[in-house]
Amino acid sequence: MGQENFKQMRKAMVVSQLRTTDVSDPRVIAAMSHIARENFVPAAQRSFAYADRGVQIGEGRALNPPLTTGRLLNVAHVTKDDNVLLIGAATGYTAAVLAQLGGSVTAVEANAKLAAAAQKNLADVTGVKIETGEHAAGWAKSAPYSVIVVDGLVEEIPQSLVDQLAPDGRIVAAVMNDGVSRLALGRTAGNNVGYQYFADCGACPLPGFEKTKSFNF
Repeated sequence: MGQENFKQMRKAMVVSQLRTTDVSDPRVIAAMSHIARENFVPAAQRSFAYADRGVQIGEGRALNPPLTTGRLLNVAHVTKDDNVLLIGAATGYTAAVLAQLGGSVTAVEANAKLAAAAQKNLADVTGVKIETGEHAAGWAKSAPYSVIVVDGLVEEIPQSLVDQLAPDGRIVAAVMNDGVSRLALGRTAGNNVGYQYFADCGACPLPGFEKTKSFNF
């Protein structure tokens, strides 16, 4: 499939997925219009790069649907002054979009193969550091962060990430709530974070955030 076809697919994604929902930040739309998402998926999956669903990238993982990432970034309001932590770097797509929005980005990926792919895909992108580590642990060395983006569906957001937020920081994620994938915006208030669920939206599971199972006797 030629580059021109991918450009048309990217334009269609913006028009039919982003603009028809609450993705209203022109900077997010411009960034997602600019980044060639097809370059971040395996060759066999490229024709699905802009589909309104997750895209398999190997290692049992998938990129979030474009709409999900767009809606999370829309409420994150990332600027050049932000120190951003991205959880779930995968192959680097969302890190590339965040780099367009400005700020410095630390992207953590638990899977070494995916982290290596992200390093390769982002070799020419400035302002992004790819780190290999457990998702739920974050990356305390570069904390505090004014924005944390969890790019996947999690069962809960652990205190270990909350502890790395700056005062007045914000965290966005897709969280499983009452059996439904819901997009959440959290803001720090003292030592706690208050969450607002603002949309029901499909997302791809991100490992490392499973709740501890309780047993009833």
